[in-house]
Amino acid sequence: MLNLTDSERKGLRAHGVKIREIPDYATDELEVILGASPERADLLRARAEFQQIPSVGIHFADDLYFLGYRRIQELRGLDGATLTDTYEFRKGYRTDPCVEDQFRLAVHYAKTGDSSRRWWDFTAERKAFRETAGYPENRPEVSYFDLLQSEN
Repeated sequence: MLNLTDSERKGLRAHGVKIREIPDYATDELEVILGASPERADLLRARAEFQQIPSVGIHFADDLYFLGYRRIQELRGLDGATLTDTYEFRKGYRTDPCVEDQFRLAVHYAKTGDSSRRWWDFTAERKAFRETAGYPENRPEVSYFDLLQSEN
């Protein structure tokens, strides 16, 4: 899912481009094909690429984009715990532990291309790591769940 507008869908059809082919195009090419701004074309290209990772959807693709990543290959050499810590710091709240499992999956996929694993396959690894390493001292106090509760 990319949340394309009707106009963007028409642009893809007019140029004979399938949604799964979007990551094969450069951002400036997508601007023309989609009739989109450079920022929008960049976001859609990144969303399409990140969703090639098993069990990664639009929201997590947007989380990777939020951290400044645009391509799967940029995740090679990183680690899920550090990505999680950075994400929480930038967001200003603690996230659900499964988000760290997603980051671990994304890094694993970037390194290996292994599409057989899903985010929940990294839960035990995350738990073992956090049991020994813990979390940063500057980890936000409030959780995402707490923020949702305070809004209601």
